[in-house]
Amino acid sequence: MSGRFISFEGIDGSGKSTQARRLADALRARGHAVTLTREPGGSTGAEEIRRLVLEGDPDRWSAETELLLFTAARRDHLEKTIRPALARGDIVITDRFADSTRIYQGTTRGDLAATVDRLHDLMIGTDPDLTILVDIDPETGLSRARARAGTELRFEDMGLATQTRMRAGFLSLATTHPRFRVIDGARDPESVAADILSATLAHLG
Repeated sequence: MSGRFISFEGIDGSGKSTQARRLADALRARGHAVTLTREPGGSTGAEEIRRLVLEGDPDRWSAETELLLFTAARRDHLEKTIRPALARGDIVITDRFADSTRIYQGTTRGDLAATVDRLHDLMIGTDPDLTILVDIDPETGLSRARARAGTELRFEDMGLATQTRMRAGFLSLATTHPRFRVIDGARDPESVAADILSATLAHLG
């Protein structure tokens, strides 16, 4: 029996990471085997690349170099974590996947959308069965993201204009891909989690 592949997307500070954990807990409580993972990361090699792309000066890498780094991380993640879990019949929940690359490197940092898609088709060839887009006002999201402690703030440091373009890009993707469910992330976490669980259970049938 093959598993199901669910991704969470959204701008920085949208709450998607918290909601991904909540969904994993809720599905486990219902008896499902769940693998919770993240991008960039989710495997030993991919976690090493994560440090390269999420820390340091905002101009550290060009969009083209970022695209190659993220694709390398995703390939390792796919080989080492996602495919084995799906083969076991797990529900795989990932905090970000290829849609983030389509937006971050493909549209908001240059006109690389076609390159992103070609590289995805060549090296990844997999998209989620269901994508939960946690939507939030960019100013609110950026404020939340910057309030978090830590060193992984390279994309947040690109500013409000970048966050605004990313939100528009995600919403545009959601209109063209039926696997998306857009969830209002501006409400209390419990209400957001309830809507996400409802959408997921409907998808699982």
